[in-house]
Amino acid sequence: MSEQAQAAFRSGFVALVGRPNVGKSSLLNRLLGQKISIVTHKPQTTQQRLLGIHSLPTAQIAFIDTPGIHRLRRRAINRQMNQQALGAFEQADHIVLVTDAGRWSDEDDLVVEHLRRCRVPVGLAVNKVDTVHPREALLPVLARQSAMLDFAYAVPVSARRGSNLPALLDEITRLLPPGQPMFPEDQITERSSRYLAAELVREQLLRFLHQEVPYGVAVQIERFTEGPARVEIHALIWVERESHKPLVIGQGGEQLKRIGTAARRAIAALLDQPVHLELWVKVRPGWADDSRSLRELGFDG
Repeated sequence: MSEQAQAAFRSGFVALVGRPNVGKSSLLNRLLGQKISIVTHKPQTTQQRLLGIHSLPTAQIAFIDTPGIHRLRRRAINRQMNQQALGAFEQADHIVLVTDAGRWSDEDDLVVEHLRRCRVPVGLAVNKVDTVHPREALLPVLARQSAMLDFAYAVPVSARRGSNLPALLDEITRLLPPGQPMFPEDQITERSSRYLAAELVREQLLRFLHQEVPYGVAVQIERFTEGPARVEIHALIWVERESHKPLVIGQGGEQLKRIGTAARRAIAALLDQPVHLELWVKVRPGWADDSRSLRELGFDG
């Protein structure tokens, strides 16, 4: 890189924030061109911060995918999720508020109230614009949401279709401070393959399970061995109640088998290697409301 190019290069941390289920993780995956953050239709799928690194010829953007900020804080895990999201405000050089073009809620208002105290530029990415019909109805939506805060910019996007993402990247890059790359050009996240594998198992649990069970499950990798022929993974699925265990396992083990098969395929695609995955289900009463258990399972606030 020439001295002139080095002087013009920009880099920094960019937090993607918003209420649950607005598509922050889907947007991150689209921006990176690779899936590193799990995605389901259930709110609060993202439980911990995840760094996604996007290297461009003129900039390096370290996106921070955050849990959805929400009002429900009765349990320790909910408080941890909110703390992780709000903690990203302090780390970020720039913040992107991600919203849903189809719905604004009181939790969006809550996020905006937190953003009013930010000392860094805040941009607006109005997601899911492909769900607004007719197209003309999008203009008043953009006008209403843009007026909620003194945003540095407002860009309508569709993470699902990949629409208008270059425009969003241009706006983000423009607001980054000058600086050299913080990570190697080929690095895409700071998280280990072990962590990503656990998340992919949890993704399938969220997809296959219903009602209250998905939010009472955690995944802990006991063994992760990379061999010459395949990757061996042994994982524990923790549930909060004895009554949840048969729901995860299913009759004759069929539910657990479906979850394991889908997770194994997803992990193999991520690692680009054959994977042997073994799952066990155990009960850990009240883990989601116990600070010590949360620390042991990787929640660090």
